Parts: sequence; structure tokens; C-alpha cells
Amino acid sequence: MTQPPRDPAVTCCVVGGGPGGLMTAYLLARAGVDVALFETHQDFDREFRGDSLHPGTLELLDHLGLADELLTLDHYRARYFRLHTPTGSYTTTDYGRLRTKFNYVALMAQSAFLEFLASKGSELSHFTLRQSTRATGIVTNKDNVVTGVRYQDGQGQEREQPAKLVIAADGRFSRFRRLADLPARPLGASSDLLWFQLPKRPNDPPDADVSLYFGVGHYVALLGRTNSWQVGYTIPKGAYAATRERGVEPIRAFVEQYVPWLSDRTSLLTDWSQITLLSVEIARVDTWHRPGLLLIGDAAHVISPVGGNGILMAIQDAIVTANVLVPRLRNGGTVDSRDLARIQNEREPAIVAVQRMQVRVEQRTALTLQTGKAFRPSPAFRLFTRVPYLRGRSARANAYGPRTPRLDPTLLA
Repeated sequence: MTQPPRDPAVTCCVVGGGPGGLMTAYLLARAGVDVALFETHQDFDREFRGDSLHPGTLELLDHLGLADELLTLDHYRARYFRLHTPTGSYTTTDYGRLRTKFNYVALMAQSAFLEFLASKGSELSHFTLRQSTRATGIVTNKDNVVTGVRYQDGQGQEREQPAKLVIAADGRFSRFRRLADLPARPLGASSDLLWFQLPKRPNDPPDADVSLYFGVGHYVALLGRTNSWQVGYTIPKGAYAATRERGVEPIRAFVEQYVPWLSDRTSLLTDWSQITLLSVEIARVDTWHRPGLLLIGDAAHVISPVGGNGILMAIQDAIVTANVLVPRLRNGGTVDSRDLARIQNEREPAIVAVQRMQVRVEQRTALTLQTGKAFRPSPAFRLFTRVPYLRGRSARANAYGPRTPRLDPTLLA
């Protein structure tokens, strides 16, 4: 069998140009580590990817000197998170109470964020971005240590990229997770989301920001953008085919009943082609690494949309990865399984805490929707939402996540 052509070796090869992969590649390259980043698509434009840049993410970007320029791009600053039920509306989270210059969640098209980060990475001499490049396999040596990536270039030619370390950040359906035989263990998800867009209008509620509207059997998630609303309609897991067969009319009717101020534009939802299915998953790999290979982001731990903190978790994976790897790799050194295990050991407790919270929310919401009755908040919940201090605590927990890692400042010296 003919050996594919081999590229010059790099220190690290990152597979997947999502938030975790791009930030990892950027931090390593900025610290002087040679990185090649492989992205299958020719651009970063995907429908209904996560758009939430939390204060923790914005503070990191500010530390890197990137936040001010990033925030000149189109974005919407969300201060509140609210629940709306037939019995009343409740503010659970107020980011305005945070003591930071970024006391909001920036809702920005993920493609804009990724394109910005990729452009900044491309200014670094140690950073190589290869788009339209499909990573197809792992290369191993006689000791079964991963030593590189097999890929198809833009012309479909098979090639190999040797690397001291491969970092797989290729998402919830990670090919490299399967190739490495590191299966993800499902933790429990009971619903899926149907996403579509509706236009914003001048008389829309100014404080809608990020909201959930509960009705009988379903709820609607609403995310603000400068000129549009992202609308998510929840369905039971496995009900996509039956829901699609019924068409868009039941979805329009539900929105009109429970989000009545959108009724003047629901007629714009006319065809199923306007709807994107987001399959909600919560899963985690027991071991995130094998010799020569590390999984991060959704490749290692699938985060559901609950809390909107998938990007935050992936970015924090990148911070810990850089903190551990840069001192080992910057001066021509190598990493071993103890280094990769340290990354998992530092990040896993936070991931476990977030996923446990998501599973609890999923289970409680599913039980409520299955009863066929509208969600009715408990007296304790209603009291919680009336206390400003508690709304601030909720904001802080969501803004930074548990066990918040900080980038080692010596890495950029």
C-alpha cells in the first residue's frame, strides 16, 4: 500500500475549528508552540450554533487584548434571563449585578466570533489554519502512540500531518473519539430543539434578552440578536419525524398562544426548510486521552443548551490545556499521559457539576411537560426571583462556571 505524502512535522495538530479548538490553537501559537488547525469546512458559517459569549469568555479575550475589537462586531448584550409561565414572569438571573466591565452575555453569531479568532491566529507565525481540510484518521507508531493525523486536502488528496500531540476538538459527533475508541457515555437528555428565526421589530419588549416561555407540552426558548430572534421550540426526544409530519402550523399556534407579541410575524414561518433540528445530548467520555491524543470540548463532554454555556466550557478547556501543555512543548519538549491526565483532572469536576445541573433541569422539565399542565413555579422559586442578591449569584454562577480556570500569565510573556 502506497504511503500518503507527509507534511513537515508540527508540535501540535488541532482537529476542529469550533470555539475550543480555535482558542486552544490560538493560545498555543501565541505562546510559541507550532500549531496546525484542521477545519473541514471552507468557512465557519453554521446555522444555530451556540452564540453566547459569557463574561468569563469576554474577560479572557480582554486579557488577550482582543475584546474591544471583537465587540465592534454585530452583537446583542443580554442582561437578564427570564422564565415566562401562564401564571407570571420571573427574572432568575441579572448579569448587570456582576462587578465586571462585561456585565452581560454577548449574543454574537458564532461564525463571526470564530472568523475573528481565526484572523487573529493567522497573524501569528506559529499558527497555521487549514480550511477545507478533512481529517480522516489517526497515525500511530509501533507502540500504538498517536503520532499524527491523516487527512484529505482541498483537492481530495490523502496526506499525513506528523505531530507530537493531536488535540481532537471535533464536536459532539467526534470522529476522532470513535477512532481512538474513547466512547462517550450518555447521561440523560429527554428533549430536542427546533430552531428558526423571526425578525425583530421596534416595539418588541426591550428586556426580552434570553427567555423561556412555558406552555402545555412544550416551551419556547428565545435568544435576542440585533435584528432577529432565535426561537427554539422543544419536542420530546425521538419525536422529530412525527412533529415534521404535522407541519409548521402547530409550532406557529404555540408561539402565538404563549409568546403573543410574536404573533404578528409567525406567518413568516411557512416551510420546514426554515427549521433546524438541534439534537440535545448530555454525555461524557470516561478517559479524555490516550498516548499522543487529547479530547477537549464536546468531543470529550457533550454540553446541552441548558444554561447556554457550551462555548464557555470549551474555552475553559482551552485555558487549562494551554496552562499544562505550553511549559512542556514551548522549548521542544514532549508531553506524556500524565500531562494529558492532568488536563482532564483539572477540568472534569467542573464539567461533572455542569452536566449534573443540566440533567436535573432536563428531568424536571420533562416531567412538567409530560403532565399536560402548564409549569407553575413553587413559592420558593418565586421568592428566589424577587431577591436581587440571589439573581446576582445566579448570574455569577452562569457567567464563570464552577472552578473557573485562569490563564497562566507567564505563558504570554
